[in-house]
Amino acid sequence: MYPSEDWDGHTSSLAEQALGYVFQNKSLLKQCFTHKSFADNNHEPHNERLEFLGDAVLQFAVSESLYLKEDTDEGRMTEMRKRYVSREALNKATAKADILKFLRYAGGEDTIGGKTPSNLFEAVVAGIYLDGGMNAARAFLKRYLEEDEFCNYKSLLQEYVQERTKNKPEYSTRQTDGGYGCTVRALGKEAEGFGKSKKLAEVSAAEQLLKLFKERKE
Repeated sequence: MYPSEDWDGHTSSLAEQALGYVFQNKSLLKQCFTHKSFADNNHEPHNERLEFLGDAVLQFAVSESLYLKEDTDEGRMTEMRKRYVSREALNKATAKADILKFLRYAGGEDTIGGKTPSNLFEAVVAGIYLDGGMNAARAFLKRYLEEDEFCNYKSLLQEYVQERTKNKPEYSTRQTDGGYGCTVRALGKEAEGFGKSKKLAEVSAAEQLLKLFKERKE
């Protein structure tokens, strides 16, 4: 963690490097990283209003992306969006960006537990949106919300299969020269996927089998 009181031009630059975005309004950047516990003691604006806006921007960006990329119904898109904007997904994105260390807060580290990482991510989304517009916010989300967090294809495949049978998809993984390969079987069909880890290979295979079912409308 960076000392809260030592936020300066250097810290600002490091935070921007982590975000992959340079703010025109440096005060807005600072506000994104100011927790209410610190603001109350120092009479500064905190990031809770930004969290509110960031949640709405995130919901819209996810909804738009799903509408444009996924050929599926409203119910499934709603379920996919829930996964994208879940606290777990946003916590992972915050960790991937490694931005929690820049948060300005007062008290012990127990102050920044619970919803704090996901709230920070939402505040940053809002800050980038206000400073650079929707395209800048989309670019930030694309950088840090990975597809397997945005859409858990293994869960979606299991839901799809169990709507039609009591059986679950069967996964078979193997090591390859570049990582792992996986074959998944369900409803008499199979598909293959590849990834740097077993998990990514399984997610890839599940995605391919779902695409196969959609193409054949099974």
